Amino acid sequence: MTAVLAAALVLAAGCSPDGGGPAPDGPSAASPPATSASPTGSPSPSAPPAKGAVTVVSTLAEGLPSPWGLAALPDGDLLVSSRDEGTITRIDGESGAKTVIGSVPGVAPAGEGGLMGLALSPSYASDHLVYAYFTTESDNRVARMLYDERRPAGQQLGAPDTVLRGIPKGTVHNGGRIAFGPDKMLYAATGETGETGLAQDKESLGGKILRMTPDGQPAPGNPFAGSVVYSYGHRNVQGLAWDADKRLWAAEFGQNTWDELNLVEPGKNYGWPEVEGKGGRAGFVDPVAQWRTADASPSGIAVAEGSVWMAGLRGERLWRVPLAGAEPSADPQAFLEGRYGRLRTVVAAGGNKLWLVTSETDGRGTPEAGDDKILRLEVK
Repeated sequence: MTAVLAAALVLAAGCSPDGGGPAPDGPSAASPPATSASPTGSPSPSAPPAKGAVTVVSTLAEGLPSPWGLAALPDGDLLVSSRDEGTITRIDGESGAKTVIGSVPGVAPAGEGGLMGLALSPSYASDHLVYAYFTTESDNRVARMLYDERRPAGQQLGAPDTVLRGIPKGTVHNGGRIAFGPDKMLYAATGETGETGLAQDKESLGGKILRMTPDGQPAPGNPFAGSVVYSYGHRNVQGLAWDADKRLWAAEFGQNTWDELNLVEPGKNYGWPEVEGKGGRAGFVDPVAQWRTADASPSGIAVAEGSVWMAGLRGERLWRVPLAGAEPSADPQAFLEGRYGRLRTVVAAGGNKLWLVTSETDGRGTPEAGDDKILRLEVK
């Protein structure tokens, strides 16, 4: 496809109405057919293939209901959230044994909303605080809870202390990923709830990447005075990760044409709803890489072994984007295509290891025996 034709498609897609249509991580009758599994806008096909591959070493845990967020504890165990049940479960990092540590009060699951992202306080060793992003009856919010392992199982979470409220909620496009950055500030990825205009409204918390102190205040150095808004013009971000040089990467659902991997910079406008994918228009930041929605529908991302790893829901594959600084060094590669169904979350586990969470029980998959799972991966 020529650059001119690609740009035309992007412009047309950016202007098409959503119309309250399908959720971005599910099949869409309006979506174009998956004519190619190759992403576009990356290095030319003549670029040498990236070295290395990912393999599934083992299944750590299975039988998880609607898993969404994942956080690694200092001892190697994992915390996983259930979007629809509103619970947090501890997974033994060796045996895979599961223990529900508690429920998050106030969670109101519906559509794509519920209990989503998890993050540990940068001072977790001393304060034992677990942060969660979740949907209530009125909004999406971020709260922190004391995790007291001395209490009985199922009662180990303290009452939520809300640090940020008022993030718009919807049946779709609730964002949901949270993570502490290298600067020890808390970042939150939000969606525009299907109301596209929120993405360009800098007074709204919808369709943004937010940056705040651990107490939920605007972080020092934010681009807009007195605001937690860090970047805007996003449709629905569910992936946040930093590389070794502390650059922030984000994965974003497109509407019917292009999903995106973006390099995020403070104060920049990432285009939605004016542009979907690479538009080359002044005032908007183009994605570093883009995919047909049938091939990706990206949720979580992680950085490991010099690459961004991106979990695909509708695409049912794990994408690898090798990096050379702020650009891909080779064409993205797809792994595990169709083997485990929808993929929700990927987390770096140190060195060449990754954790991968499937998402077949979220109402959009086709669950089989054992779903959903946490898989242990190695990059070869």
